[in-house]
Amino acid sequence: MEGLQRCFVLHSRPYSETSLILDVFSETHGRVSIMAKGARGKRSPLKGALQPFTPLLMKWSGRGEMRTLRHAEAMGLAIPLAGNALFSGFYLNEILSRVVEPETGYHQLFFDYVTALTELAQHANPEPALRRFELALLDSLGYGIDFLHCAGSGEPVDENMTYIFREQLGFVASLMKSNNLTFTGSDLNALATRQFSTADQLKAAKRFTRLALKPYLGSKPLKSRELFSLRTRKLTQ
Repeated sequence: MEGLQRCFVLHSRPYSETSLILDVFSETHGRVSIMAKGARGKRSPLKGALQPFTPLLMKWSGRGEMRTLRHAEAMGLAIPLAGNALFSGFYLNEILSRVVEPETGYHQLFFDYVTALTELAQHANPEPALRRFELALLDSLGYGIDFLHCAGSGEPVDENMTYIFREQLGFVASLMKSNNLTFTGSDLNALATRQFSTADQLKAAKRFTRLALKPYLGSKPLKSRELFSLRTRKLTQ
């Protein structure tokens, strides 16, 4: 059908007795708000399809902030996420909803998102997939930063040296003791390649992406983090 777009539902909420308002991430149009009329009805064929992590083909019409769904069909089964992977998937959906501008194409980021979901489904530890996606998101937002050169001298990063992160500048060689803003050259090389071979590199990557994403996410807490923390507390009780 002409005009079909590959999409994922990031979030949905009820509207009236039978309809849904969808926050959708599409391959060509980025994030779009769509009204799915009658989608909650007992006889609606869409009732089970318009769920997060299900690859969809969708078509919509209209102008302005809210579009109207004209067609939707599942391209396949939902990507199987459970436990920590499921909460991690909700986190990806939430940061996309919070950070990505509506009606703005993010073609590469769409495939980075699919890759991240696939990795979450395949690996027990979600952290590497989350960090790679956060870095891809920063790239798509135009957050250009050089992990491989000292921002002060221009010299290549030395794995055995310590660097301090300066917002809007980059990483500068430093003799400061370790703190939240300092990273080793090994950490920076891992960030540049998006390959994290040690637990310390993963922790450093998480520190960096939280620092870098904070201006975009603002001060409002992420619901997915709160839910994950609540789940962790229950499991350890």
